[in-house]
Amino acid sequence: MPRRLEGDFDYIVVGAGTAGCIMANRLSADANNRVLILEAGGNDNWIWFHIPVGYLFAIGNPRSDWMFKTEAEPGLNGRALAYPRGKVIGGSSAINAMISMRGQAADYDHWRQLGLTGWGYDDVLPHFRRLEDHFLGESEHHGTGGGWRIEAPRLSWDILDAVGDAAVEMGVPRIADFNTGDNEGVSYFHVNQKRGRRWSSARGFLKPVLNRANLRLEKNVLVDRLIVEHGRAVGVRFMQGGEVVEARTKGEVILCAGSIGSTQVLHRSGIGPADWLSPLGIDVVLDKSGVGRNLQDHLQQRAIYKVQGVRTLNETYYNLFRRGLMGLDYAFRRRGPLTMAPSQLGIFTRSDATRERANIQFHVQPLSLDKFGDPLHRFPAITVSACNLQPTSRGTVRIRSAQPDEKPAIAPNYLSTDDDRQVAADAIRTTRRLMKQKTLSKYHPQEFLPGPAVGDDDASLAKAAGDIGTTIFHPVGTAKMGAASDPAAVVDERLRFYGIAGLRIADASVMPTITSGNTNTPTAMIADKGAAMILEDSR
Repeated sequence: MPRRLEGDFDYIVVGAGTAGCIMANRLSADANNRVLILEAGGNDNWIWFHIPVGYLFAIGNPRSDWMFKTEAEPGLNGRALAYPRGKVIGGSSAINAMISMRGQAADYDHWRQLGLTGWGYDDVLPHFRRLEDHFLGESEHHGTGGGWRIEAPRLSWDILDAVGDAAVEMGVPRIADFNTGDNEGVSYFHVNQKRGRRWSSARGFLKPVLNRANLRLEKNVLVDRLIVEHGRAVGVRFMQGGEVVEARTKGEVILCAGSIGSTQVLHRSGIGPADWLSPLGIDVVLDKSGVGRNLQDHLQQRAIYKVQGVRTLNETYYNLFRRGLMGLDYAFRRRGPLTMAPSQLGIFTRSDATRERANIQFHVQPLSLDKFGDPLHRFPAITVSACNLQPTSRGTVRIRSAQPDEKPAIAPNYLSTDDDRQVAADAIRTTRRLMKQKTLSKYHPQEFLPGPAVGDDDASLAKAAGDIGTTIFHPVGTAKMGAASDPAAVVDERLRFYGIAGLRIADASVMPTITSGNTNTPTAMIADKGAAMILEDSR
């Protein structure tokens, strides 16, 4: 018999990641709302959650990462990829790239055109601004005083400056800010940091309000399923300390566990495609075909170029004296390579002239390695990764069994459409053109990956994209918003679950189409807007 968690809750928030921390903050701001938030991970009391370069140690570590993997992907020539997701308060914002990126105004205007009233760019901009404490100050684009601290990077590299100049030489405009509605251009990324320390959603929104008497955080909780009675979500069942526990609500359950986690909870609850769940012995509560489908992600082609006559992190890393200086620089000034986000320089451009807007994003890094988690190369080199911002491939997330601790089957289905293969090929061509600009000639860039033996025809480049392509960890869309007439829609424009009362989803899984850039900031916006709608509907 499950133990009943003491407390009479108005809202239960599942997941204390980027979205959940914001959701709990907003809902508990009213002292009359009793809010329970459940988190699978623990406290962020490990040093590498706070030093920016700590992502190198947090990703791929079971202390902080769910350690998911994709299925073997046909589009990646049979390779399976590590699929990191944060497992700690703050979720993926505690281990991610820290890049502050909204995407493009056209992304949200497209959502509105799909029939999602209230989700156009003019509608969501106030929520972006409300979240922010931006170093540029108050403006029509940015806000101050919010919990989401955004700053300029605290170091620079001559080689990255040169790549930026090469982009301008190639015709890409130089811009000061990617987050004004149109991100086409070249600039340094703004980052979620505060004076050289990572600024996660937990630091900005959850920890400052944990002293509220009406907010309760339960950590190290593995949510098994929703409790649904008479067509309404009335609570959740979870595992904690080897014990089965139930918590109940008089109001709503809000899933904020992300495109992977929220899908798993729904499937174990008997909510999803019946033909997926019945063979697993799960009683189907609601046959909902869209739950776990429509998975979208950004696939990047990691090109690597050797360079000469300029410093990169590769040789700095292997020089003990310079490594010592890096540590001292961080200890005394909170500057230098230890403040580095995984990518520093961004370039948004078009893979070919027929595209209506920027459709590829470059992440440029002053370092190189074979794959994430491997040591840096011992030769000076940079990584110039281009990703397709608006992929047309769609994948799935589904549970393998009813056991809550079994990892799901994640099949992004990368490069499964002609358009995605064409963009991948064109992205590699664009990378090569960028690196051949006269500005960079003094550094003698030499293609190391995919390598000069790879031809310039579509077939060769598409195969190369499958060989070198990897995720940049942006899974969205597995419980998409949509009109009532859309059979694949899971939630409506107010994030209410179709077919089950008292249940909403407010995380990246509700995106109908992926945003054109890093997805953490859009997820934060969805949570802020979702909380506002929940509070409005409760009045």
